[in-house]
Amino acid sequence: MFGLERKFKYSFIYRCTVIVWMTIKFITQIYIFHFRHSVWDERTRLKWESLLIKQAKEYRDKAIMLGGVLIKVGQFLSTRNDFMPEVFIRELSGLVDRVPPSPFPYAKSLLEEEWNSELTDKVSEIGDSPVASASIGEVYRATLKDGSDVAIKIQRYRIQDIFHMDFRALKIVFWIISVFTSFGKIADLHALYRELVYVMDKELNFKKELEYGIYFRDRYKDNERIHVPFYFKRLCTKKVMVMEWVEGAKITDLHYMNKHHINVKQTAKTLFDFYLDQFLNDGLFHADPHAGNILVQKSGLISIIDFGMVGDVRRQDTHYFKRVIQGLIMDDYDKIMETLDEMNFLLPGANKKKVEKMIKQTVDMYENGSFQQMDAETMDQLKEDIRIFIKDQPIQLSADYAYLGRAMSIILGVLIHLYPEIDIGKWAKPTVKQWLGGKGITDSIYSEMAKDTLKPVLSYPRAMLNWLERGEKDRQWQKEKHQSRTMHHFYILLEGIMFTMLLIGSGFMMTVKIMAIDINVIVGVSLLAVISFLLLIVLMKHYRMIKFLR
Repeated sequence: MFGLERKFKYSFIYRCTVIVWMTIKFITQIYIFHFRHSVWDERTRLKWESLLIKQAKEYRDKAIMLGGVLIKVGQFLSTRNDFMPEVFIRELSGLVDRVPPSPFPYAKSLLEEEWNSELTDKVSEIGDSPVASASIGEVYRATLKDGSDVAIKIQRYRIQDIFHMDFRALKIVFWIISVFTSFGKIADLHALYRELVYVMDKELNFKKELEYGIYFRDRYKDNERIHVPFYFKRLCTKKVMVMEWVEGAKITDLHYMNKHHINVKQTAKTLFDFYLDQFLNDGLFHADPHAGNILVQKSGLISIIDFGMVGDVRRQDTHYFKRVIQGLIMDDYDKIMETLDEMNFLLPGANKKKVEKMIKQTVDMYENGSFQQMDAETMDQLKEDIRIFIKDQPIQLSADYAYLGRAMSIILGVLIHLYPEIDIGKWAKPTVKQWLGGKGITDSIYSEMAKDTLKPVLSYPRAMLNWLERGEKDRQWQKEKHQSRTMHHFYILLEGIMFTMLLIGSGFMMTVKIMAIDINVIVGVSLLAVISFLLLIVLMKHYRMIKFLR
């Protein structure tokens, strides 16, 4: 089986079949689960989570096998708390962006093609195996002719072809989701698809990464505690990136830091200030700040080594952020809702009164101190209820906002690992006061703002719990009310699956015939006949159901 997978890895029909079939399989499993479980008690919830974990693991295995877009989509989906289940996100967050390395002869030939010269003309020494191998690129350690120690990043074999094949498969997947799931009715899938393609396509162009690296190097050139590597522009192309080699350990390697007598608290504070500046002010921000992309040198200098994934905080965004915070301070929820609307956070059809009520109750809960009395189990339940609320409302984050949230979450995890005693409010207070800029805002408001503005985002009111529990019951009644409608959609899905199987099977048989692959054609034709017969039966049953309902 592995040999067959490798043989067809660069075939559009094969990749499309795997991706589309996995999507159809997942949707079918979800439909069947809802039909079999009408009462959502604790036992059902555990089964539901088990199904989602199983699906996430299957997705992760397929992503590692095929590489390409599936890995990047998995990473992207792990940022989308606005519509992805928490257990699914948890599994995808463990998706390792690592695939087997390509043979060195390919790396050598690519470098010579891109540089239009012999490898030995530019490089005096290079390792014959990469020090890192990810879904898009591989990194080799080398020494240039002038003695410079460098990291050379090259694109994987046919990665652009793979990505663009997968983009077409994704378009089919998004169509299936829009037609056969309720999510397609509350989310702007067309915009989401465009964002995915735009974000991932940027990563295929190393010239963009070079541009981003130079941007951050210039932006933080006066920061003596942050180091952005030097790039050898004359050797950089769309498929090759060359930068100075940075020697150091991951930022989370406390043993290394203690060994070299590095001040952990000061290091955490430097890292905190570096990212807070990016999150609050307009300009680009580093969207993938995991520990592997942040190194600490023996001197304590922090190096940021990968800018393949960046987001953009526009000047208008900072204006929106300030308006939301000012609205929270002044209890002006009309301003908050108006701002969220302008940010396109609320899609047409969102119940703005419910959203406003959720925000109010969240802030009230923090202000009356309820947050401090909540245990971990209640907090987890509240997070899940809020996720359900967001999922049920036509709410959607743009890609940049989603990546901003992801970056915040990742760097917070790094900082807590590095320095568990971190006081976010105290550390952020001077920067946030300066950011708000307001000579017209009194110091007392600044004080309250520094204490309260960031934490309500992470807090959940006890009063809202009851509202969300009532909402869960209402949703259950709604499910029972629309059971017949769901059955109708289920039949449509089955018909779509079988029709798709017929098309894919026919295409596969044609490919087999053209490529003269030794596969029993009679068996294939028989399977197609069986699928056709089953499709006819499903169509008849669907027709009878519709006739009965009338």
